Amino acid sequence: MNNSLSPTYQKKIGDMWLLWFAVSNSYSIVDNEFKVILDSYLTAETKKSFDLFITKKYPFQNASVITDSIEDYLTRSNISISKDETEKVQLDTCYKNITKLYAINKKIIKVNYDSELVLKTIHPSIAYTSIITNDSVDTTFDIYLKNDILYLFQENLLITSAPKLEYHKIQGKFIMQLLCTIHNKIESDWIGSFHGSTITDGNSSILMVGESGKGKSTLCALLTANGFNLLADDVSPMLSKDKAIYYNPAAISIKEGAFSILENVIDDFKDLPPILFNKQKGTLKYLPCIKPEQSHYPCNAVILVNYKENSNTILTEVSVKRMLETIIPDSWLSPKPYHAKQFLEWLSHIKVYELTYSDIKDVTKKVSYLFESLSK
Repeated sequence: MNNSLSPTYQKKIGDMWLLWFAVSNSYSIVDNEFKVILDSYLTAETKKSFDLFITKKYPFQNASVITDSIEDYLTRSNISISKDETEKVQLDTCYKNITKLYAINKKIIKVNYDSELVLKTIHPSIAYTSIITNDSVDTTFDIYLKNDILYLFQENLLITSAPKLEYHKIQGKFIMQLLCTIHNKIESDWIGSFHGSTITDGNSSILMVGESGKGKSTLCALLTANGFNLLADDVSPMLSKDKAIYYNPAAISIKEGAFSILENVIDDFKDLPPILFNKQKGTLKYLPCIKPEQSHYPCNAVILVNYKENSNTILTEVSVKRMLETIIPDSWLSPKPYHAKQFLEWLSHIKVYELTYSDIKDVTKKVSYLFESLSK
C-alpha cells in the first residue's frame, strides 16, 4: 500500500524491533508480532488483501480495527517535524548588564546577561570556570529577557528564543553551542545529546539515565568521591565521528533532598552556595568536578538509576526498550539519516541495566565490577 510511510531504518535488538522515521525524526520500539503485521500492511497491494491476511492470521479479531490501528500508527509516526522558525531579531545591546568570562578547554567564552534572574539560567553550572582576564575571547553569547521572551545570541546572531517559562530550551541550546565551541565542532557533527549523566573510569564510560528525582546526579556525585570522573552531567553529547561521549563542563546539579547524603561524603559540600531559581525544582547546589584526562570516552553501557532508601544494591540487565522510554523524550537526536543509522547501531551493541541503590560502598563496588566486565 502506501510505502512512503515505511520506517526509514529498522534494527532488530533482542526480541524487539527499533524503527526510525525520517519525516518525524522519531523512534519506535515494537515487538515481533507487530512488526510482522506492519510489514504485511506495507507490502500488501490493497487494503482488501491486507484484511484477508489479518482474517486468516487472527480469525477471532476484527480485521478493520487492526487495519485502522496500523494506519493510525503510521500516520502519527510520519508527522513532519516543525522547522525552527526563529524570527529575525537584531541583538539589543542595551541588555549587556552583567558580563562573565569562562575558561573551558583552553577556550575563553564570554556571556552577557541582562539580569541576575537570567544569569541563574546558565551561570551556576559553569561558575567554577569563571575568570578575570584580558585574553582574547573565542566566542561571545548574549542572553536576555524581553517582553517575557528569552533570547540567545552567539556572535550577535540569534540562535534561538523561547517563552520565559520554557527557559530549559535556552539552557539546552546554550550547552550545545558551548560544546561545539570547546570541542571545535559544529552542531551537525553530533549524533545527539542524551538526557543523562556520564561517568568514566578512565577507559570507557557509562551513561546514567532516569526520571527526575531517581538519584542519577546523586549517584554521579557519590562515584566522583570514590575514584571515578564525571564526563557529563545531565547533557551527554555523542559525536558521530567516533560514537564516543564527550566532556561537558557543567557541574553536577544536586537537589536539596540529597544534601544530607553528600555532606557526609564530599568535602566542603556544605560550603557550596545554594541556588533557588525555579520553585518547582527547589534549592540546588552545583558540584564542580575534576575534568577527566581525556575529552571523550566510548560508552558501552547505560544504567537506569533508581535510588531507594534502605534498599539492597541490585544491578540487573534490562531491555533497551526501558532505557529508550526514559531517554528519548528529553534528549536531542540528530535528524540526519546517517546519524540515526549510527544511533541504531550503537543501541544494538550496548548493554542496559537497572540499578537500585542506597548504600554508598555497595553501589561503588557494583559500578566498579560493571566497568571491569565491560573492559573484558
